[in-house]
Amino acid sequence: MPEVAQSIVRITTSHRVFKDHEKTITAVAVFPDGRWMVTGSYDKTLRLWDLKDGVVLKKMEGHSYIVETVAVSRDGRMIASGDVNGELIAWHGETCKSLTQAIKVHSDVIITLDFSSDGTMLATGSWDKTTELWSTKTWQVEGNPINCDANVNCVRFSPSGELLAIATNGGIKIWNPHTRECLAEFEAAINEARNFSLAWTPSGTRLLSAGSKSDPTIREWDTSTWQQVGDPWSGHTSSIYALAVNSTGTLIASVSYDANVRLWQLSDQRAIAIFKASSHMHCATFSVDDKYILCGGSDYNITEWAVPEYVALEDTPGEQASDDSLPMDAPEGQVTNKARRDSHAKVLSIDMTVRDACLTGDLYQAEKLLTQRIDADGNDYNSYANRSFVMSRKLEWDHALHDAVRSISIHPSLIGYTCKGIALCGKMYFKEAMKAFDLAFMFTEGDSNTIHVLLLIKAIALFTGNRPKEAMMRIEELAAACPNADTLACDVVKAYLLVRMGINASNDAGHSEAADHFTAAINTGVLSSKWEIHSKYEIFVVLFGWDLKSLCQTGNQNRCDALLRAGRLPEAHEAYRHMMDISDEATKASCLDWSTAFKQEFSAFYDTSGLAGLAMRGDAALAVSAYDRAIELYSAAIDLDYATDAIFSNRCKAKLEKKLWDEALTDAQKVTELDPSSYLGYELKHAALHGGQRYDEAIEAFEIMVSKLHDAQDTPIQTRLHQQYITRFEAEGAIQRVIDAQMENAPPRLINTSTGYLCGRDTQINVFKTSIEYKELLSLTMKHANLRSERIQDVVLTFFQYAMLSHRWEGQEPLLHDVQGKSVYELNSVDGIAKLQSFCKVARDAGYNWAWSDTCCIDKNNNIDLQESVNTMFVWYRHSALTIIYLSDVPPLSKSGALAKSAWNSRGWTVQEFLAPKIVLFYQNDWTLYLDDRSPNHKESTAIMRELGDATGINAQALIAFRPEMRGAREKLQWSSMRVTTLQEDIAYSLFGIFGVNLSPIYGEKKQNALGRLLQEIVAQSGDITCLDWVGKSSEFNSCLPANITSYGAPPSNSALPSLSEDEMQASISSLRDTET
Repeated sequence: MPEVAQSIVRITTSHRVFKDHEKTITAVAVFPDGRWMVTGSYDKTLRLWDLKDGVVLKKMEGHSYIVETVAVSRDGRMIASGDVNGELIAWHGETCKSLTQAIKVHSDVIITLDFSSDGTMLATGSWDKTTELWSTKTWQVEGNPINCDANVNCVRFSPSGELLAIATNGGIKIWNPHTRECLAEFEAAINEARNFSLAWTPSGTRLLSAGSKSDPTIREWDTSTWQQVGDPWSGHTSSIYALAVNSTGTLIASVSYDANVRLWQLSDQRAIAIFKASSHMHCATFSVDDKYILCGGSDYNITEWAVPEYVALEDTPGEQASDDSLPMDAPEGQVTNKARRDSHAKVLSIDMTVRDACLTGDLYQAEKLLTQRIDADGNDYNSYANRSFVMSRKLEWDHALHDAVRSISIHPSLIGYTCKGIALCGKMYFKEAMKAFDLAFMFTEGDSNTIHVLLLIKAIALFTGNRPKEAMMRIEELAAACPNADTLACDVVKAYLLVRMGINASNDAGHSEAADHFTAAINTGVLSSKWEIHSKYEIFVVLFGWDLKSLCQTGNQNRCDALLRAGRLPEAHEAYRHMMDISDEATKASCLDWSTAFKQEFSAFYDTSGLAGLAMRGDAALAVSAYDRAIELYSAAIDLDYATDAIFSNRCKAKLEKKLWDEALTDAQKVTELDPSSYLGYELKHAALHGGQRYDEAIEAFEIMVSKLHDAQDTPIQTRLHQQYITRFEAEGAIQRVIDAQMENAPPRLINTSTGYLCGRDTQINVFKTSIEYKELLSLTMKHANLRSERIQDVVLTFFQYAMLSHRWEGQEPLLHDVQGKSVYELNSVDGIAKLQSFCKVARDAGYNWAWSDTCCIDKNNNIDLQESVNTMFVWYRHSALTIIYLSDVPPLSKSGALAKSAWNSRGWTVQEFLAPKIVLFYQNDWTLYLDDRSPNHKESTAIMRELGDATGINAQALIAFRPEMRGAREKLQWSSMRVTTLQEDIAYSLFGIFGVNLSPIYGEKKQNALGRLLQEIVAQSGDITCLDWVGKSSEFNSCLPANITSYGAPPSNSALPSLSEDEMQASISSLRDTET
């Protein structure tokens, strides 16, 4: 939008700066109570800040990579953070302890995340082109990912939680997160720009989007049509990384790479202030009171900017906001407070004194005041009408009708005919009443909000006249016919009348019917103080004397009583728990006497054992694995003040079986409080924490449990537990022994496929010991002796299994010094580095934590390291979980035969690299599978093995299940006879593993010497003299041996070698053994 002739305040001085992070700030979120702020950074940490004092309360560590995004749930009970490696961590909102370890689901950076309004769902968006939806109860991904076809840059739930907006490089899509249905799709940014950020207004009626550098504008979208509102908002000169909307929906803050923070007014799409930052900005949010904007950027700081005072005064929540905006989680179809008040004022014109008397129920005072005014002015039609509804409230219907008729005779009006209709309904003259209401509509001036209120009053009047079914039908039809009207008003009226119907049914002893009415009222969702229905709908309080303030308490208490007296005990208990859960301390205090009486009456419904009977029934249900029933019965006993450590313990066990980890943990903690000396509470706490993957805390709880066992008097049970459990030290030792055994046959250096860093054995072990797998194993090992050995073997093997690369060296290959101390993923993707990066990613995506390549995982400048590698490389390949064979000269979509022609088949080292492994996969030069064969092991592919056998001359049995040995040496030598190596001596060294010999490589020696030493060792150890069957030049090493391995290229001679006596064979072997090299 053009900004000419617009007055923009330019601000260069911030209000406050928060300093503690060590690198760029990427994310900022404020807790809903306004006390705290949480931030994320390139320094891989989160910080929790006290907003009042500006100090860091906690440094939150857990990510191993740059933290890209952070969000806080609407209730402040959860924090979620995502990093550049696609890992998510959930944190406790109060303690800031991690609820999960880093969970990896995305294959690329998690760039955005957002909680739903009710906090039950979390959305994460990634540059892997997907959006995942998580359950915050289990921290598991629910359903399949949403495929977004392009990098996801921002995800935002609507205020109601019914919609999810996703911004990508390609456009914006609106999804129903519950059905996974795409409801709308539109292009936002232009000129191939990316859609970087999104924000909803609190009403949910507008969505704002912002673009990247080639279109750095903000666009406003009408969410009823998904059409753009007005022109793009222009002003920024570079990418807009974040948008924030204040709580009233009147102001928008935007931050950009251009180092400006802009404040916009939604009403006219005008920029009203620019805050000049010291660096590029990445994130922004408003403070809870909307007085400040908090931004983070490349200067490592969070900067707090004060919203100009004239803006704050103009749009305070108590003034314009309350008039023109809606609650954040308001249902669709709500009208603004201002529109509501205007329509109410048209129906009911009354001064404050009379209004206050009616609100407090002082009908005598209200009647007195109105009578005085009528006496003073006999033509005051409004006072006659007002006195009419006061008399209706007093059930003096004749007087009410007389005053209404008198008001109309003086001056026909909306209030006059409305009060006449109310009075006639009270007298049960329904036909005449409907006529009066029909005439009242003539004075609404066609205003839909006023008509809506009048229709509700008409239905209430019918209810008052004992026509409840017709009244309820009219309310439901009104709500269905006018979905865009004030649906909250319909729900409030419906809920109140349902409560009255329930009370009437209870008075007639229809307790089950009454319970259903109360339940229906509660299910409308309006019996909650968050809606402030008393103040919003005081017109019904004034006209009919309704008590809306205590409607929630009245409905819930009566439902509990009705369910109990109807004998619906489980529902009664559940209703009681619901009421206690939603009640604040003041409400609980006000209903203490009722609560006590209810619990006493509830217990009386059981047998003579009373509440103890509940516990016994719970025990019986638990014994037969009826866990839901057991939980129900134990909960009833607990909620009715019969809470013992045994009941909490048994309910905890039932919840553990249901995998309700958080709930079970609460019960376990209660057990430890009720019986601090008992080991059982800590045993249960360990089980709950272990199940919830909070392994550090689980281990701590287990160690306390063991100490409690040591301190307690010995019993048979405790003796058995002592035998079953082991200490942390013992468990760590048992795991370490398995790790050591695993390491014996693994390369000393491996690449971590997650980080890209080359790791020695100590680092590999450290990575394992800080992993969630290790902590889970340690926790489990300490407790379950019978599972110990097998479980340890399985977990260690799974974590440390590695992938090996078999390839042809070409161009510039990365060596050890090129990758040491660096992530291979961050190196310039050229030549061999690109190959190494792709190999590591393929290994990582296949589920392997570690990868090995002969280019960079061997220190070729260290003779000891080199010698060990040459002699044990066959063993490494043999014990690899997967060997990836990369055919750089085989293009995509190649047909059978391409493998046989590949240069890889001509290299000396590759013989052992495909014979040794048990599992291999062949990849083409674009890293797609050869022949598109997606089987898990190409050694099981008949076509590929046949082609490889034909190309190499190696028999099928050896290709699939080769065993290193010296027998049949002549045949094995023939396999390598036509192969070449870069260094001539390597042709012999590459065969060490195939024959199972261990010789020192002497780089620089002649190839005939290297080959001679190998052949000498074979003959000396095995007595196999078939290797003496060769054709060609003899070796200087020993004339009995060939100078070159190509001498074995010809098939074995037809005539068998002459038989040698035992003495002759021994002499021949001695001759070779004694040869000088």
